[in-house]
Amino acid sequence: MMRTRPLKVALLGCGVVGSEVARIMTTHADDLTARIGAPVELAGVAVRRPSKVREGIDPALITTDATALLKRGDIDVAIEVIGGIEPARSLITTAFDHGISVVSANKALLAQDGAALHAAAGQAGLDLYYEAAVAGAIPLIRPLRESLAGDKINRVMGIVNGTTNFILDKMDSTGAGYQEALDEATALGYAEADPTADVEGYDAAAKAAILAGIAFHTRVRLDDVYREGMTEVTASDFASAKRMGCTIKLLAICERAADGGSVTARVHPAMIPLSHPLASVREAYNAVFVEAEAAGRLMFYGPGAGGSPTASAVLGDLVAVCRNKLAEATGPGESAYTQLPVSPMGDVVTRYHISLDVADKPGVLAQVATVFAEHGVSIDTVRQKGKDGEASLVVVTHRAPDASLSGTVEALRKLDTVRGVASIMRVEGE
Repeated sequence: MMRTRPLKVALLGCGVVGSEVARIMTTHADDLTARIGAPVELAGVAVRRPSKVREGIDPALITTDATALLKRGDIDVAIEVIGGIEPARSLITTAFDHGISVVSANKALLAQDGAALHAAAGQAGLDLYYEAAVAGAIPLIRPLRESLAGDKINRVMGIVNGTTNFILDKMDSTGAGYQEALDEATALGYAEADPTADVEGYDAAAKAAILAGIAFHTRVRLDDVYREGMTEVTASDFASAKRMGCTIKLLAICERAADGGSVTARVHPAMIPLSHPLASVREAYNAVFVEAEAAGRLMFYGPGAGGSPTASAVLGDLVAVCRNKLAEATGPGESAYTQLPVSPMGDVVTRYHISLDVADKPGVLAQVATVFAEHGVSIDTVRQKGKDGEASLVVVTHRAPDASLSGTVEALRKLDTVRGVASIMRVEGE
């Protein structure tokens, strides 16, 4: 039986995503009512600049006092699309204190304070949903914490930032340098005026923390995630990758240790074989590759950012939370029963591509090989090219711990015959 009294929704933030959420709630009102089993009503919209014209939104709904909106006593669900840590954290806590379930797209806050927010939601018997926090429109959070809840996930690896993928894709396909590709991304609206959060890996690291926590049923904070940006990737790196049959992507990688006793989470550029499904992800798209014990290998692909894609994920959560409200139930909360430690980056085992500038004279290769052997790093292939007393030496290793590789590079820098380390890049996806 259809309930006639509407479920009232407070929208906190009305930027690119929030305005699209409001538009869809209005234009698809009948469909949402049918899917939920009750009407949903946009009861208030909290903004910072009330004078801004917001097409399709009744000006009477606009307020600058988000706290008062949440405290007024008739709100059922709050949608938080403000972003950042404060005031978002305080507003979500206020919502829980007043019996309001929350839908959020706030990856930074969830990566930093997800445990506390889940605890507050659980204590209040309310929902905290955040599908839109990772990979935009791609259904990923819910499959990980619901569809694969009976499986054991061993690895999650993906492209979770559209800006960086666009830049690297342009460098790969056109031969452009980093700055040229960034300028194009900015002109097309894919990159912010200050792209630091994207290109230095902060955005992807927050998403990696969320994914690792859900996949491995343990608490992983943003500070636990190793982060390395992609601003030092060059056209020469792409040329080297192509010679290996690879391309370069900024990857978020979350892994369970082989013995099951710990997990790792990291974000960094990496070479991946052209045969790997992630290698074909182009432009500003996202894709996440999941390896589970029973389900095998799964890939989730689609637009990872933008107003409409992100709003789609928000509205999907809104439908689920509203259904739970009607059923007087809640969906899955935090699952952190394993309490696995997060291992440091030094324990991560992978392959490496190292490019060295060396003197072009006999014995150099033997010296370099000796350093690798002394640090327990096995060499897979070597390529040397020299002219006029200078040479480049490219070494690809077998799998080795990151700490061993770091020691190797430090020792190489001390050799008189090594002029410099041109680049170091991990090789993944094999």
